[in-house]
Formats: sequence, structure tokens, C-alpha cells
Amino acid sequence: MAAVRVGIAQLNALVGDLAGNARMVLEAAHKAYQQGARVLLTPELVLTGYPPEDLLLRPAFIEQCESTLQTLCAELSVLKGLHVVVGHACKDQDGLRNAASVLSNGQILGTYFKKELPNYSVFDEKRYFVSGGQPLSFNVDGVRFGINICEDIWGDSAPEAAAALNIQALLVLNASPFSLGKQAQRVRVALRCVERAHCALIYANLAGGQDELVFDGASFALSREGQLALRAADFVTDLSFIEVSDSGEISVPVIESTTLKTTPRTELLSEEAQVWEALKLCLTDYVAKNGFKSVILGLSGGIDSAVVMAVAVDALGADRVHAVMMPSRYTADISQIDAQDMAKRLGVAYREIAIAELANSFDMLLAPIFAGRAPDATEENIQARLRGMLLMALSNKFGHLVLTTGNKSELSTGYCTLYGDMAGGFAVLKDVAKTLVYRLARWRNTFGEVIPVRIITRPPSAELREDQTDQDNLPEYEVIDAIIEHYVERNASPEEIIAAGYAPEAVEQILRLIRINEYKRKQGPFGPRITERAFGRDWRYPLSNGFRN
Repeated sequence: MAAVRVGIAQLNALVGDLAGNARMVLEAAHKAYQQGARVLLTPELVLTGYPPEDLLLRPAFIEQCESTLQTLCAELSVLKGLHVVVGHACKDQDGLRNAASVLSNGQILGTYFKKELPNYSVFDEKRYFVSGGQPLSFNVDGVRFGINICEDIWGDSAPEAAAALNIQALLVLNASPFSLGKQAQRVRVALRCVERAHCALIYANLAGGQDELVFDGASFALSREGQLALRAADFVTDLSFIEVSDSGEISVPVIESTTLKTTPRTELLSEEAQVWEALKLCLTDYVAKNGFKSVILGLSGGIDSAVVMAVAVDALGADRVHAVMMPSRYTADISQIDAQDMAKRLGVAYREIAIAELANSFDMLLAPIFAGRAPDATEENIQARLRGMLLMALSNKFGHLVLTTGNKSELSTGYCTLYGDMAGGFAVLKDVAKTLVYRLARWRNTFGEVIPVRIITRPPSAELREDQTDQDNLPEYEVIDAIIEHYVERNASPEEIIAAGYAPEAVEQILRLIRINEYKRKQGPFGPRITERAFGRDWRYPLSNGFRN
């Protein structure tokens, strides 16, 4: 019984770096060839990176993409008999295509055009591409392979058209962004595809961070009976192998190499582990892909900045993380003690800059103008804005990327200060609800107590006035986060949320806060997307908006 070894390359492509992405494909091809592979499957649009967005509207970019593909084809010609399936963009007489070409022996054996173009959530492919329709297959040593691209397997026609060509395995190129629950969902969709196509399925996904999107890898292979034969590593680049026989059976080969991970696994990481790895990867890649050498954040002694600093150290190393404590007259002694303690535990560069006198100067300057008006959030926000100004000054002087520390619950309700704690370049917790922040802190401490326990157990407070806590004017975070999940992530109506058991006054308050604070979110930095509905690409609400339901 003949069998063909297929390499599954989950690569970390940088949008727009055509030459660099081609080099990654070439390096993976050489490694796969050395391990006896006759086919190498790469992710969707691996040459352009995903999503290339309006780069696709530039004729020079498309021309360079096509020339890069031709150059790669020539460079691969030395790997005799290897068939490399490469995702790229190309233009024909009908328009721009999301394509996959089979490169072998210096030739393009065929090109498949993606049929199903997603246009929801973070996807906007109908803006750029025209749909394909013709199936494509190719034969390697008596094994016939078909090709689909990502969304194609969610429908019926593309897999069935490929199956009609009597294929033994369907190769699926993907650029599928991470969100909680997505890995299990992909396998469910692929299982349905296998049931319709009656063949094995091999799925290659991107791995890496691209602005706010995280691609988690986790490529996999399913037998024609729907058994999960292989799952590749999560949140890292990887090269895995599967063998396909001429009868359509698949198996995991034994690879005699200490540098290639080929151990099959079926278990999923815990939710906390998935989120932590997603935040790490997105931060690591944003820093690396944009040329930053270091990051800086305001360390308050509270839970959010503590988790952000722990993620940053895990992602970049302590030597590239700088923390600044900026106490005001309302900062509790234990906040300074805990901030110092955590910085020492993680070994980051730490300094303190007191802002009490700066805040007093502003108060005195504005006193004649504010005469007759009681202190309110105005004075509180001045403190937050002073901190933001100081962090940006250090960023300008030393080139640090400023990490903001606000979470999704705060951004939803406006419990944050525009041009203050929202000032910065990357919002690590932007899509992480407050209750999940606590779960992450406890989970991270199971691998070594880097976050002092008191930071986790203290009532949360912005410390911008005497005896302040977050719950002075807000419900408990368990209630806030549940309402946000229903409304933002599930599109539930107020009536549906109330019917789910939440008090009408709490629902009315939180939805009002979400509505009136849209202007803040529009001006804040982006951050990693980890849910099905993140503020940013997923959430496009008008500022001038009369709808109230």
C-alpha cells in the first residue's frame, strides 16, 4: 500500500513581508523534504500574511506578490518531487483572488480560488476578492489530493466538488483567528466536512499575532472516519507530518529528529492557558514586528497592571519590561508595597514618580476657574492623565511601547480615563473581562507566585479619591461581565438579558454606560482579540446613534 507523507507547516507570516514570508515557506519546504515529505501544506495567504486588508488595493503589491510566487517556485525546484501548496493573492481577468497554488519541480501545477468569502466578524474578504468555483486536485504517487481554503469547508459545495474528483485527502489552508471555543469549533466544522466529502482532511493554520488578531496554529488531521489523528502545537510555529495511503487511510509517521515535534495530542489547553498564550503571542509579535525593544506600564498595585506585567515578562523577558509606580495622595501604602514586591519577584526595572505635587499644581491653577463647583471626576481624571503623560514622556525618550492596563469590563462601562490610563500603544487586556483577569492571576500563580496574593484578594479601586472602590457606583463584576457577554458578544436585547435573571436596573445601567462610552473606545489603543466579539474590528457602532435597545 503506497503512502504519501504530508508536512503541515503552521507559519507566522508578517503582513506585507512578501520576501520574508516566502523565505519561511522555503525553509519549511527544505525541512519537510529532509523528512521524506512529498507534499507540504502552508496556511491561507501565507505569502501576503493575513489579513492584508487595503494592501490588496495597491497594484504594486499584487504585482510583487505574483513575482514572489514565481521566484519561490523556481527556488523550490531543487526539491525534486515535493509539492508545495502555497496560499497567495493573484489577479485574473475576473478580479482579485484568494488563491492556493501547487508548486512542484519549478512549475505551478494548478491554482485553486477560494469559493466562500467570509464577510462577518473580523472578516472583510468581499471587499477585496471575487469568488472561485472550480475544484482542483493533484496526484502524488497514486494519492489524489484536493484543496479548499478556510471558509470553504463551512459550506457544502466546495468540499463536495473536491470529493467528486475522487480524492483521498482534502488539504485545507487556513487563516483562522483565535477566540475562546474556536479550536473545538474548527474540529466540529471539519468533521461535518469529512462526513460530506468521505475523505481525510488535513488542516494547516497560521500561528502568530497580527495587530489585534491572534492565530493560534493548532493545525490538525482527521481520518475519513472522523478520528482526530494529529493536533499540532498551540500558539507557536510548527511542522508536523501525516501520511496518507492510496486507500485514504492516514497515520502519524515516526520522525527520527529531535528538532521536529510530531507527537499527536488530542487534549485542549484550559481556557486560562489559551488566553494567557494568546496575550503573550500577540504582544510578542506586535513588539517584534514593529521594531520595539522594550515596553513600559504604570504599575498601580492593582490586579490589572499586575496581570499585564506578568504577561509582558512571560512574553518578552524581565529585561525588556519597565514598570513605573506613580502614587498620588490617595494611593494606599499597601499599593506601593505590593507593586514593589511584584516588581522584585519578576525582576523588572522599577521606579516611582510621585504625582501628588503635580496634581496639586493643576488644582491650584484651575481653582479660580472652578470656583463654586464641587470636586468631581474632573479632579480624579487629572491624576490619571498626569500618569498617562509621564508614561508617554518616558516612551518618547527611551522608545518603550506603553502598555495600557484597562480590561474589557472597564472599557465597556467607561471606567477608564481618556488620555489617562487609556493612553498607550497596546491594550493587553482590552478583550479580557475583569472576572477573567482574576482567573488568569490565580492560574499564573500556580506556576510560581509572581502576583502577591493581596493584589488578588483586595477590593479593586482606581484610588483617585478617598476610600474609593470600583463597586461604589457599579454592580459586582460578576453581574457586569455577564451583562456585557450577553449584550456585546451575543447581541442579546435588554429584555432577553432581564429574562436571563439580571435585575432591570443593573441591565439599564450597564447598557447605558456601554452606549455613552463608545467615543472613548474609538480613541483607545487596540489589543488582543480573545472572544467572538471584541471592541474594534468586531464592534462597529456609530458615535451619533439614536437607537436605545
